[in-house]
Amino acid sequence: MDDTSLTIPAEYGPFLEDLKKQIRSAQIRAVVAVNSELVMLYWNIGRRIAAVQETQGWGKKIVPALSADLMKAFPEMKGFSSRNLDYMLAFAKAWPDEPISQQLVAKLPWGHNIHLLQTIDDPQTRRWYAEKALTNGWSRNVLSLQIKSRLHERQGAAPTNFGATLPAPQSDLANNLLKDPYNFDFLGLSDESHEREIEKALVVHVRKFLLELGVGFAFVGSQYPIEVAGEDFFLDLLFYHVRLHCFVVIELKATKFKPEYAGKLNFYLSAVDDLLRTEGDAPTIGLILCQDKNRVLAEYALRDMSKPIGVSTFQLTESLPEEIRTALPTIEQLEQELSESSASQNS
Repeated sequence: MDDTSLTIPAEYGPFLEDLKKQIRSAQIRAVVAVNSELVMLYWNIGRRIAAVQETQGWGKKIVPALSADLMKAFPEMKGFSSRNLDYMLAFAKAWPDEPISQQLVAKLPWGHNIHLLQTIDDPQTRRWYAEKALTNGWSRNVLSLQIKSRLHERQGAAPTNFGATLPAPQSDLANNLLKDPYNFDFLGLSDESHEREIEKALVVHVRKFLLELGVGFAFVGSQYPIEVAGEDFFLDLLFYHVRLHCFVVIELKATKFKPEYAGKLNFYLSAVDDLLRTEGDAPTIGLILCQDKNRVLAEYALRDMSKPIGVSTFQLTESLPEEIRTALPTIEQLEQELSESSASQNS
């Protein structure tokens, strides 16, 4: 059908009236579940528009007409602009499976869903971020940052020996815990910075560090002292992970990975298991953070280690172009979003 010479079809009137009934019904149910009902309403409107465009041959210009009539019928409701109806159409096409829509994306705010549509073309990747946003309670700004940092490519990418040293399902959970690389550009340091300088900066900016590490990390201390056989040793960074119920020891190396780093960390993990681990705690996990690594070398170094260890890299400078970096939300904005999200979940 030629969009430039569109006339309103005879079937349009009953179609509009049916949509009005559906909207009124959704308004009543929305008292109980506002967001889910609204998102599913939008999904159903998009699905209906797609269906009549396909079966009746209605063109794109039906959307402005529908927008005007719906806004007239429901002046108290926002969201029936032509642009938002286009989003509803794209939304229904992006999530054609109704059970997934009800169980996953209907639980996310509409703004989150629009952002997923605008930024991610691949359906599997879009679903991955939707699941993470729902599980972790990400705000839209945090979701935006995670997408721009390509978290789906970094999470679970570090070489580890968790499969051989941890029982299932903890091994899978621990693997998904780690990223490669970690982005520490918020420290404002150069690539030539030394280990102690990086460590001190991470402690100063510990909230930003925790945001990059991910959900579940609780900071215990830096240069944490332990005594073994009368000798003092100091752990670069010590955390406790509240979901895995275990300590996490992080060793920082401002160099390329060397096999001997794994041996030293294996020793530290044994000491923490003996001195700090209590009944109910899972085995302590170690992470070596280097500026560079050879993956094969790391895998060989970890193969016969008795303790669960991962090896990741970190970046001190952002690799994104300046025009993209300036468009990202600031860490202060993200912290505010996280605080507001936490407050809403606890209320």
